[in-house]
Amino acid sequence: MMPCRPHFTFILFLFSFLGSYSVFSQIEEQEVLEAKREQLQKEIEQINHLLFDTKEKRGNVLEQMEALDQKIKVRRRLIAVSNEQSNLLNRKINANVSAISELRAELADLKDDYALMIQKSYQSKIQQSKLMFLLSSDNFFQAFKRFQYIQQYTDFRRQQGEEIVVKTEELTQLNIELSEQRKQKERLIAENRRSQRQMERERSDQQALLGSIRKNETKYAAQIRDKQRQAKEIDQQIERLVREAIAAENAASGKDDSDPSKFLLTPEAAIVANSFSANKGRLIWPVEKGFKSQGFGVYADAIYPGIKHESNGVVITTDAGAKARAVFRGEVIGILSIPGGNKAVQLKHGNFISTYYNLSTIYVKKGDRVEAKTELGDIYTNRSNGRTRLKFYLHQNTSKLNPEEWVYQL
Repeated sequence: MMPCRPHFTFILFLFSFLGSYSVFSQIEEQEVLEAKREQLQKEIEQINHLLFDTKEKRGNVLEQMEALDQKIKVRRRLIAVSNEQSNLLNRKINANVSAISELRAELADLKDDYALMIQKSYQSKIQQSKLMFLLSSDNFFQAFKRFQYIQQYTDFRRQQGEEIVVKTEELTQLNIELSEQRKQKERLIAENRRSQRQMERERSDQQALLGSIRKNETKYAAQIRDKQRQAKEIDQQIERLVREAIAAENAASGKDDSDPSKFLLTPEAAIVANSFSANKGRLIWPVEKGFKSQGFGVYADAIYPGIKHESNGVVITTDAGAKARAVFRGEVIGILSIPGGNKAVQLKHGNFISTYYNLSTIYVKKGDRVEAKTELGDIYTNRSNGRTRLKFYLHQNTSKLNPEEWVYQL
Protein backbone atom coordinates (compact mmCIF):
# COMPACT_ATOMS: atom_id res chain seq x y z
CA MET A 1 0.00 0.00 0.00
CA MET A 2 2.93 2.39 0.62
CA PRO A 3 3.63 3.21 -3.07
CA CYS A 4 0.13 4.76 -3.34
CA ARG A 5 0.72 7.43 -0.67
CA PRO A 6 2.62 9.97 -2.83
CA HIS A 7 -0.15 9.80 -5.47
CA PHE A 8 -2.82 10.24 -2.78
CA THR A 9 -0.91 13.19 -1.28
CA PHE A 10 -0.65 14.83 -4.71
CA ILE A 11 -4.42 14.50 -5.21
CA LEU A 12 -5.05 16.11 -1.82
CA PHE A 13 -2.64 18.95 -2.72
CA LEU A 14 -4.34 19.40 -6.11
CA PHE A 15 -7.81 19.68 -4.56
CA SER A 16 -6.45 22.10 -1.97
CA PHE A 17 -4.84 24.23 -4.71
CA LEU A 18 -7.99 24.24 -6.83
CA GLY A 19 -10.05 25.23 -3.80
CA SER A 20 -7.70 28.13 -3.05
CA TYR A 21 -7.71 29.17 -6.72
CA SER A 22 -11.54 29.15 -6.71
CA VAL A 23 -11.63 31.38 -3.64
CA PHE A 24 -9.13 33.85 -5.15
CA SER A 25 -10.97 33.91 -8.50
CA GLN A 26 -14.26 34.58 -6.69
CA ILE A 27 -12.66 37.46 -4.78
CA GLU A 28 -11.27 38.88 -8.03
CA GLU A 29 -14.66 38.48 -9.77
CA GLN A 30 -16.38 40.22 -6.85
CA GLU A 31 -13.93 43.16 -7.07
CA VAL A 32 -14.49 43.48 -10.83
CA LEU A 33 -18.28 43.45 -10.38
CA GLU A 34 -18.10 46.00 -7.56
CA ALA A 35 -16.01 48.32 -9.77
CA LYS A 36 -18.59 47.94 -12.58
CA ARG A 37 -21.45 48.68 -10.19
CA GLU A 38 -19.74 51.81 -8.86
CA GLN A 39 -19.03 53.00 -12.42
CA LEU A 40 -22.69 52.54 -13.43
CA GLN A 41 -23.89 54.36 -10.31
CA LYS A 42 -21.59 57.28 -11.15
CA GLU A 43 -22.91 57.27 -14.72
CA ILE A 44 -26.51 57.51 -13.45
CA GLU A 45 -25.52 60.36 -11.13
CA GLN A 46 -23.87 62.18 -14.06
CA ILE A 47 -26.96 61.67 -16.25
CA ASN A 48 -29.14 63.13 -13.48
CA HIS A 49 -26.72 66.01 -12.96
CA LEU A 50 -26.13 66.85 -16.62
CA LEU A 51 -29.56 66.13 -18.10
CA PHE A 52 -32.18 66.40 -15.40
CA ASP A 53 -30.91 68.98 -12.89
CA THR A 54 -33.31 71.80 -13.72
CA LYS A 55 -36.54 71.86 -15.67
CA GLU A 56 -35.29 74.91 -17.60
CA LYS A 57 -32.44 72.84 -19.06
CA ARG A 58 -34.24 69.65 -19.92
CA GLY A 59 -34.44 70.51 -23.60
CA ASN A 60 -37.29 69.54 -25.89
CA VAL A 61 -39.43 66.43 -25.55
CA LEU A 62 -37.28 64.46 -28.01
CA GLU A 63 -34.12 65.18 -26.03
CA GLN A 64 -35.83 64.25 -22.75
CA MET A 65 -36.98 60.99 -24.34
CA GLU A 66 -33.43 60.16 -25.45
CA ALA A 67 -32.04 61.05 -22.01
CA LEU A 68 -34.57 58.81 -20.26
CA ASP A 69 -33.83 56.01 -22.69
CA GLN A 70 -30.10 56.34 -21.91
CA LYS A 71 -30.77 56.32 -18.16
CA ILE A 72 -33.03 53.26 -18.35
CA LYS A 73 -30.35 51.36 -20.32
CA VAL A 74 -27.70 52.20 -17.69
CA ARG A 75 -30.13 51.32 -14.88
CA ARG A 76 -30.82 47.95 -16.52
CA ARG A 77 -27.07 47.23 -16.68
CA LEU A 78 -26.71 48.24 -13.04
CA ILE A 79 -29.46 45.78 -12.02
CA ALA A 80 -27.80 43.01 -14.07
CA VAL A 81 -24.41 43.63 -12.40
CA SER A 82 -26.03 43.69 -8.94
CA ASN A 83 -27.72 40.37 -9.74
CA GLU A 84 -24.34 38.90 -10.74
CA GLN A 85 -22.88 40.10 -7.43
CA SER A 86 -25.81 38.61 -5.52
CA ASN A 87 -25.39 35.24 -7.28
CA LEU A 88 -21.66 35.25 -6.56
CA LEU A 89 -22.34 36.01 -2.88
CA ASN A 90 -24.84 33.14 -2.84
CA ARG A 91 -22.12 30.77 -4.02
CA LYS A 92 -19.68 32.12 -1.41
CA ILE A 93 -22.30 31.83 1.34
CA ASN A 94 -23.10 28.23 0.37
CA ALA A 95 -19.37 27.40 0.30
CA ASN A 96 -18.89 28.97 3.75
CA VAL A 97 -21.91 27.13 5.19
CA SER A 98 -20.43 23.86 3.92
CA ALA A 99 -16.96 24.77 5.30
CA ILE A 100 -18.45 25.71 8.68
CA SER A 101 -20.29 22.39 8.85
CA GLU A 102 -17.06 20.49 8.10
CA LEU A 103 -15.06 22.53 10.62
CA ARG A 104 -17.64 21.93 13.32
CA ALA A 105 -17.46 18.19 12.70
CA GLU A 106 -13.62 18.29 12.77
CA LEU A 107 -13.66 20.37 15.95
CA ALA A 108 -16.09 17.99 17.63
CA ASP A 109 -13.88 15.01 16.71
CA LEU A 110 -10.76 16.82 18.00
CA LYS A 111 -12.45 17.68 21.29
CA ASP A 112 -13.68 14.09 21.72
CA ASP A 113 -10.17 12.74 21.03
CA TYR A 114 -8.63 15.26 23.38
CA ALA A 115 -11.12 14.47 26.14
CA LEU A 116 -10.49 10.73 25.75
CA MET A 117 -6.73 11.30 25.84
CA ILE A 118 -7.02 13.38 29.04
CA GLN A 119 -9.26 10.74 30.58
CA LYS A 120 -6.79 7.92 29.81
CA SER A 121 -3.92 10.05 31.03
CA TYR A 122 -5.70 10.61 34.32
CA GLN A 123 -6.54 6.94 34.66
CA SER A 124 -2.94 5.84 34.08
CA LYS A 125 -1.63 8.75 36.23
CA ILE A 126 1.30 9.13 33.87
CA GLN A 127 1.55 12.82 34.63
CA GLN A 128 1.81 12.17 38.36
CA SER A 129 4.28 9.28 38.14
CA LYS A 130 6.66 10.11 35.30
CA LEU A 131 9.68 9.60 37.50
CA MET A 132 8.45 6.24 38.88
CA PHE A 133 7.55 5.15 35.37
CA LEU A 134 11.16 5.80 34.30
CA LEU A 135 12.82 4.35 37.46
CA SER A 136 10.84 1.12 37.19
CA SER A 137 12.51 0.32 33.88
CA ASP A 138 14.46 -2.98 33.70
CA ASN A 139 17.39 -1.37 31.88
CA PHE A 140 18.67 1.87 30.37
CA PHE A 141 17.31 1.09 26.90
CA GLN A 142 13.78 0.56 28.30
CA ALA A 143 14.07 3.79 30.34
CA PHE A 144 15.12 5.67 27.19
CA LYS A 145 12.17 4.26 25.22
CA ARG A 146 9.79 5.21 28.06
CA PHE A 147 11.24 8.73 28.12
CA GLN A 148 10.65 9.01 24.35
CA TYR A 149 7.08 7.78 24.82
CA ILE A 150 6.41 10.40 27.52
CA GLN A 151 7.85 13.15 25.26
CA GLN A 152 5.81 11.99 22.28
CA TYR A 153 2.66 11.79 24.40
CA THR A 154 3.24 15.29 25.79
CA ASP A 155 3.95 16.71 22.28
CA PHE A 156 0.87 15.04 20.85
CA ARG A 157 -1.29 16.40 23.65
CA ARG A 158 0.07 19.91 23.06
CA GLN A 159 -0.51 19.60 19.30
CA GLN A 160 -4.08 18.45 19.87
CA GLY A 161 -4.71 21.47 22.08
CA GLU A 162 -3.15 23.85 19.53
CA GLU A 163 -5.17 22.32 16.69
CA ILE A 164 -8.37 22.82 18.68
CA VAL A 165 -7.45 26.50 19.15
CA VAL A 166 -6.68 26.91 15.41
CA LYS A 167 -9.90 25.19 14.32
CA THR A 168 -11.90 27.29 16.78
CA GLU A 169 -10.36 30.48 15.36
CA GLU A 170 -11.06 29.32 11.79
CA LEU A 171 -14.67 28.60 12.71
CA THR A 172 -15.06 31.99 14.37
CA GLN A 173 -13.58 33.79 11.33
CA LEU A 174 -15.80 31.88 8.90
CA ASN A 175 -18.85 32.77 10.97
CA ILE A 176 -17.84 36.46 10.87
CA GLU A 177 -17.35 36.29 7.07
CA LEU A 178 -20.68 34.52 6.64
CA SER A 179 -22.48 37.16 8.68
CA GLU A 180 -20.89 39.98 6.63
CA GLN A 181 -21.67 38.22 3.33
CA ARG A 182 -25.33 37.85 4.33
CA LYS A 183 -25.49 41.56 5.25
CA GLN A 184 -23.84 42.47 1.94
CA LYS A 185 -26.35 40.33 0.04
CA GLU A 186 -29.25 41.99 1.90
CA ARG A 187 -27.84 45.43 0.97
CA LEU A 188 -27.56 44.39 -2.70
CA ILE A 189 -31.12 43.04 -2.73
CA ALA A 190 -32.43 46.26 -1.14
CA GLU A 191 -30.49 48.36 -3.65
CA ASN A 192 -31.78 46.28 -6.54
CA ARG A 193 -35.36 46.77 -5.34
CA ARG A 194 -34.80 50.54 -5.20
CA SER A 195 -33.28 50.44 -8.72
CA GLN A 196 -36.24 48.41 -10.01
CA ARG A 197 -38.72 50.90 -8.52
CA GLN A 198 -36.77 53.84 -9.94
CA MET A 199 -36.64 52.20 -13.36
CA GLU A 200 -40.41 51.67 -13.28
CA ARG A 201 -40.88 55.41 -12.53
CA GLU A 202 -38.53 56.27 -15.40
CA ARG A 203 -40.45 53.95 -17.73
CA SER A 204 -43.67 55.65 -16.64
CA ASP A 205 -42.16 59.08 -17.43
CA GLN A 206 -40.98 57.72 -20.76
CA GLN A 207 -44.46 56.45 -21.62
CA ALA A 208 -45.97 59.83 -20.70
CA LEU A 209 -43.47 61.58 -22.97
CA LEU A 210 -44.15 59.05 -25.72
CA GLY A 211 -47.86 59.82 -25.43
CA SER A 212 -47.25 63.55 -25.89
CA ILE A 213 -44.99 62.83 -28.88
CA ARG A 214 -47.58 60.65 -30.60
CA LYS A 215 -50.14 63.47 -30.35
CA ASN A 216 -47.83 65.49 -32.60
CA GLU A 217 -46.34 62.60 -34.54
CA THR A 218 -45.89 64.46 -37.82
CA LYS A 219 -43.99 67.28 -36.15
CA TYR A 220 -41.65 64.98 -34.20
CA ALA A 221 -41.07 62.62 -37.13
CA ALA A 222 -39.90 65.65 -39.13
CA GLN A 223 -37.55 66.64 -36.28
CA ILE A 224 -36.07 63.13 -36.19
CA ARG A 225 -35.48 63.16 -39.95
CA ASP A 226 -33.85 66.59 -39.66
CA LYS A 227 -31.61 65.33 -36.85
CA GLN A 228 -30.64 62.29 -38.94
CA ARG A 229 -29.77 64.52 -41.89
CA GLN A 230 -27.61 66.86 -39.78
CA ALA A 231 -25.74 63.98 -38.11
CA LYS A 232 -25.12 62.29 -41.45
CA GLU A 233 -23.81 65.52 -43.00
CA ILE A 234 -21.38 66.09 -40.13
CA ASP A 235 -20.12 62.47 -40.26
CA GLN A 236 -19.63 62.74 -44.04
CA GLN A 237 -17.70 65.99 -43.65
CA ILE A 238 -15.44 64.42 -41.00
CA GLU A 239 -14.79 61.47 -43.37
CA ARG A 240 -13.96 63.86 -46.21
CA LEU A 241 -11.61 65.88 -44.00
CA VAL A 242 -9.79 62.70 -42.91
CA ARG A 243 -9.16 61.76 -46.55
CA GLU A 244 -8.00 65.30 -47.34
CA ALA A 245 -5.61 65.28 -44.35
CA ILE A 246 -4.05 61.99 -45.55
CA ALA A 247 -3.70 63.33 -49.10
CA ALA A 248 -2.09 66.58 -47.87
CA GLU A 249 0.36 64.73 -45.60
CA ASN A 250 1.39 62.31 -48.36
CA ALA A 251 1.72 65.11 -50.92
CA ALA A 252 4.10 66.95 -48.58
CA SER A 253 6.36 63.88 -48.62
CA GLY A 254 6.90 64.30 -52.37
CA LYS A 255 5.74 60.78 -53.31
CA ASP A 256 2.99 60.96 -55.92
CA ASP A 257 2.45 57.18 -56.20
CA SER A 258 1.34 56.75 -52.58
CA ASP A 259 -1.97 55.11 -51.61
CA PRO A 260 -4.45 58.00 -51.02
CA SER A 261 -6.22 56.01 -48.30
CA LYS A 262 -3.10 55.45 -46.15
CA PHE A 263 -0.52 57.62 -44.45
CA LEU A 264 3.09 57.32 -45.55
CA LEU A 265 4.80 56.65 -42.23
CA THR A 266 8.23 57.95 -41.31
CA PRO A 267 10.18 55.80 -38.79
CA GLU A 268 9.18 58.26 -36.06
CA ALA A 269 5.49 58.14 -37.06
CA ALA A 270 5.60 54.30 -37.12
CA ILE A 271 6.80 54.32 -33.49
CA VAL A 272 3.89 56.58 -32.49
CA ALA A 273 1.42 54.40 -34.42
CA ASN A 274 2.68 51.23 -32.74
CA SER A 275 2.50 52.88 -29.31
CA PHE A 276 -1.05 54.10 -30.00
CA SER A 277 -2.09 50.62 -31.14
CA ALA A 278 -0.52 49.04 -28.02
CA ASN A 279 -2.73 51.28 -25.87
CA LYS A 280 -5.99 49.96 -27.30
CA GLY A 281 -8.57 49.88 -24.51
CA ARG A 282 -6.40 52.11 -22.29
CA LEU A 283 -6.65 55.54 -23.94
CA ILE A 284 -7.81 58.35 -21.65
CA TRP A 285 -11.23 60.00 -22.12
CA PRO A 286 -11.31 63.08 -24.39
CA VAL A 287 -12.99 64.96 -21.51
CA GLU A 288 -12.10 65.01 -17.81
CA LYS A 289 -15.55 63.77 -16.75
CA GLY A 290 -18.87 62.96 -18.33
CA PHE A 291 -20.75 59.98 -19.73
CA LYS A 292 -21.29 58.39 -23.13
CA SER A 293 -24.69 59.60 -24.28
CA GLN A 294 -24.48 58.00 -27.73
CA GLY A 295 -22.44 55.00 -28.78
CA PHE A 296 -20.82 54.00 -32.06
CA GLY A 297 -22.60 52.25 -34.92
CA VAL A 298 -26.21 51.62 -35.86
CA TYR A 299 -28.85 52.08 -33.16
CA ALA A 300 -32.65 52.20 -32.96
CA ASP A 301 -34.46 55.48 -32.36
CA ALA A 302 -35.66 55.91 -28.75
CA ILE A 303 -39.16 56.89 -29.94
CA TYR A 304 -39.60 54.99 -33.19
CA PRO A 305 -37.56 51.76 -32.90
CA GLY A 306 -38.18 51.06 -36.59
CA ILE A 307 -36.06 54.08 -37.49
CA LYS A 308 -32.32 53.38 -37.44
CA HIS A 309 -29.55 55.90 -36.88
CA GLU A 310 -25.85 55.50 -37.55
CA SER A 311 -23.01 57.17 -35.66
CA ASN A 312 -19.39 57.10 -36.88
CA GLY A 313 -18.16 58.30 -33.47
CA VAL A 314 -19.38 58.57 -29.89
CA VAL A 315 -21.09 61.47 -28.14
CA ILE A 316 -19.95 62.34 -24.62
CA THR A 317 -22.08 64.65 -22.46
CA THR A 318 -20.14 66.73 -19.95
CA ASP A 319 -20.35 69.88 -17.78
CA ALA A 320 -20.71 73.39 -19.21
CA GLY A 321 -17.25 74.94 -19.57
CA ALA A 322 -15.56 71.55 -20.08
CA LYS A 323 -12.49 71.27 -22.30
CA ALA A 324 -11.69 68.69 -24.95
CA ARG A 325 -8.32 67.04 -24.35
CA ALA A 326 -5.96 64.88 -26.40
CA VAL A 327 -6.34 61.14 -25.77
CA PHE A 328 -2.73 60.47 -26.81
CA ARG A 329 0.38 62.33 -27.90
CA GLY A 330 0.25 63.50 -31.48
CA GLU A 331 0.36 66.35 -33.99
CA VAL A 332 -2.42 68.81 -34.84
CA ILE A 333 -3.09 68.26 -38.55
CA GLY A 334 -6.35 70.15 -38.89
CA ILE A 335 -8.46 72.94 -37.35
CA LEU A 336 -11.88 72.55 -38.90
CA SER A 337 -14.89 74.83 -39.08
CA ILE A 338 -17.75 72.68 -40.31
CA PRO A 339 -20.57 74.44 -42.23
CA GLY A 340 -23.78 74.18 -40.23
CA GLY A 341 -21.89 73.05 -37.19
CA ASN A 342 -19.11 74.03 -34.83
CA LYS A 343 -15.32 73.64 -34.84
CA ALA A 344 -13.19 70.52 -34.66
CA VAL A 345 -9.57 69.57 -34.04
CA GLN A 346 -7.84 66.63 -35.74
CA LEU A 347 -4.76 64.98 -34.25
CA LYS A 348 -2.47 62.54 -36.05
CA HIS A 349 -0.95 59.66 -34.05
CA GLY A 350 1.19 57.86 -36.61
CA ASN A 351 -1.44 56.49 -39.00
CA PHE A 352 -4.30 57.06 -36.50
CA ILE A 353 -6.47 60.20 -36.41
CA SER A 354 -8.55 61.40 -33.45
CA THR A 355 -11.18 64.08 -34.12
CA TYR A 356 -12.79 66.29 -31.46
CA TYR A 357 -15.95 67.93 -32.81
CA ASN A 358 -18.38 70.54 -31.37
CA LEU A 359 -15.84 73.00 -30.01
CA SER A 360 -16.57 76.71 -29.60
CA THR A 361 -12.99 77.88 -28.98
CA ILE A 362 -9.70 76.32 -30.13
CA TYR A 363 -6.48 76.46 -28.06
CA VAL A 364 -4.09 74.85 -30.55
CA LYS A 365 -2.96 75.50 -34.12
CA LYS A 366 -2.01 73.31 -37.04
CA GLY A 367 1.47 71.81 -36.65
CA ASP A 368 1.45 71.86 -32.83
CA ARG A 369 2.72 68.72 -31.11
CA VAL A 370 0.64 67.80 -28.08
CA GLU A 371 0.80 65.29 -25.24
CA ALA A 372 -2.02 63.23 -23.72
CA LYS A 373 -4.38 65.48 -21.67
CA THR A 374 -3.35 68.63 -23.56
CA GLU A 375 -6.44 70.90 -23.66
CA LEU A 376 -7.57 71.45 -27.27
CA GLY A 377 -10.52 73.80 -26.82
CA ASP A 378 -13.84 74.62 -25.12
CA ILE A 379 -16.73 72.28 -25.82
CA TYR A 380 -19.81 74.11 -27.12
CA THR A 381 -22.81 74.41 -24.77
CA ASN A 382 -26.23 74.51 -26.45
CA ARG A 383 -28.04 77.58 -25.12
CA SER A 384 -31.53 76.19 -25.70
CA ASN A 385 -31.07 73.08 -23.54
CA GLY A 386 -27.84 73.77 -21.60
CA ARG A 387 -26.20 70.58 -22.88
CA THR A 388 -22.46 70.31 -23.49
CA ARG A 389 -21.59 67.50 -25.87
CA LEU A 390 -18.39 66.41 -27.57
CA LYS A 391 -18.46 64.10 -30.58
CA PHE A 392 -15.30 62.03 -30.72
CA TYR A 393 -14.10 60.07 -33.77
CA LEU A 394 -11.23 57.64 -34.31
CA HIS A 395 -9.75 56.49 -37.63
CA GLN A 396 -6.85 54.33 -38.72
CA ASN A 397 -6.01 55.82 -42.09
CA THR A 398 -9.50 56.10 -43.64
CA SER A 399 -10.99 53.16 -41.68
CA LYS A 400 -13.53 54.10 -39.00
CA LEU A 401 -12.77 52.71 -35.53
CA ASN A 402 -15.12 52.22 -32.60
CA PRO A 403 -13.83 54.55 -29.84
CA GLU A 404 -15.55 52.35 -27.24
CA GLU A 405 -12.94 49.66 -27.98
CA TRP A 406 -10.02 52.07 -27.59
CA VAL A 407 -10.89 54.44 -24.73
CA TYR A 408 -10.79 53.00 -21.21
CA GLN A 409 -14.29 52.06 -19.98
CA LEU A 410 -16.04 54.26 -22.53
